Amino acid sequence: MIRKALILVNTGTPDSHGLKDVKKFLSEFLNDPRVIDLPLIVRKILVNLVIVPFRSQRSAGMYKKLWTKEGSPLLVNLEKLVAGLQKMTGNKCMVYGAMRYGNPSLKETLGKIKRESYNEIIIFPLYPHYASSTTGSVQDLIKKEIFTRETRPSIRFINQYYSHHLFIEAFFENIRHYDPRKYDHILFSYHSLPIRHINNVHPEISLNKCNCNERMPDYGKYCYRATCYETTRLLAEKLELNSDSFSTSFQSRLNKNWLTPFTDQVLKKLASTNKKRVLVVAPSFVADCLETIVEIQDEYKSFFQQAGGEELVLVKSLNYSQKWIDAIIGITELSNVYSD
Repeated sequence: MIRKALILVNTGTPDSHGLKDVKKFLSEFLNDPRVIDLPLIVRKILVNLVIVPFRSQRSAGMYKKLWTKEGSPLLVNLEKLVAGLQKMTGNKCMVYGAMRYGNPSLKETLGKIKRESYNEIIIFPLYPHYASSTTGSVQDLIKKEIFTRETRPSIRFINQYYSHHLFIEAFFENIRHYDPRKYDHILFSYHSLPIRHINNVHPEISLNKCNCNERMPDYGKYCYRATCYETTRLLAEKLELNSDSFSTSFQSRLNKNWLTPFTDQVLKKLASTNKKRVLVVAPSFVADCLETIVEIQDEYKSFFQQAGGEELVLVKSLNYSQKWIDAIIGITELSNVYSD
């Protein structure tokens, strides 16, 4: 019998919202050269002597806001998603959930899988849009842990699925339950990235000359900015939104040299132009987490209201919904596993 394994991978979360665990998580995360792509010595000094010591206290406070009785929502959502997928696939495909940083560790998960002798391993990063700092980092670890073995199972890696009709359908179903036409504006907010990461994808044309916000360019398949705008276009088309009723922005920046327009600034501008009720959709996050629950629903909502806005509502992410479970099975082409 052909034995398959499906590994769902997300970024990660601290083991608790305590300062010690947050420092440990940030150190592992930010020391990844894919995340902060600076020379080793510069990165070590910046991360370990500047960012972690000075940022950990604030981050711990944000994680405390995020935490529930069940624990970190990102981990809880992953566990429930794995359980839902396992129920659908039965014993024909074993489903694992792992984090690139923190626990459950992707490295340790790969070690367990090594002992099971699967014929095929499917890697499914929970990032719809490819970025070097997310999907690229997962790829690096997979290559290090599996491709250096004497015997290698067949590996199938799902690079991105930002325009897959099942992913779009799953998010569309989430959005439509909020009756988007009753809002003054729909804002599609994606995680921002350093501009140099974007420019590295298409070095022949600088970002400020790129028109990927208007259409998908020929070189756009792995341009993060282009793929984000394409997701917005596909969702807006399916929702039948007027062109002036929605826009795209980017959140979670570290400095001004990140991909714009910034979500918090767009929200303030919307409030100042009499857009009193705004619905926010965050398609780059397939599970609710710090960036959606705390950043958008708490901090950005406060910014919006202080600027004169009245109501800001966040569309819940896909989390472990049946539509998302069905979409993953379709995207990974596992439907034949349980169809008989």
